[in-house]
Amino acid sequence: FVQRTEWSLHVMTQRALEAESNVEKLKQEIFILQGELESSKVENENLRAGQTTDLGAVKHIIDFSLQSLHKIITGTNWSIKQLTSGAESLHIVAEVLKSTGKISEVEAEKE
Repeated sequence: FVQRTEWSLHVMTQRALEAESNVEKLKQEIFILQGELESSKVENENLRAGQTTDLGAVKHIIDFSLQSLHKIITGTNWSIKQLTSGAESLHIVAEVLKSTGKISEVEAEKE
């Protein structure tokens, strides 16, 4: 029983580490997208100022940014679900280990 519990704890820890890694990757993607957003803002200001810009290029940047943002949102939601699931599982394992400890104490007292 203890070995199964330890294995479950190990698996859940791995899942939590993977989720944290995904969160870091998503943070990097957000940073890149923020740079693209700033670039788009500058282009938008230039358009408003009457400067000519290739509207096809602007549309491409906007479409690419929207696609990337959608991917980040989807990945973030998945990572949050994984972290939540891992935390709940760790809580259950902690409760099981507490119960196991109490059972061991009772058995020790009987002896």
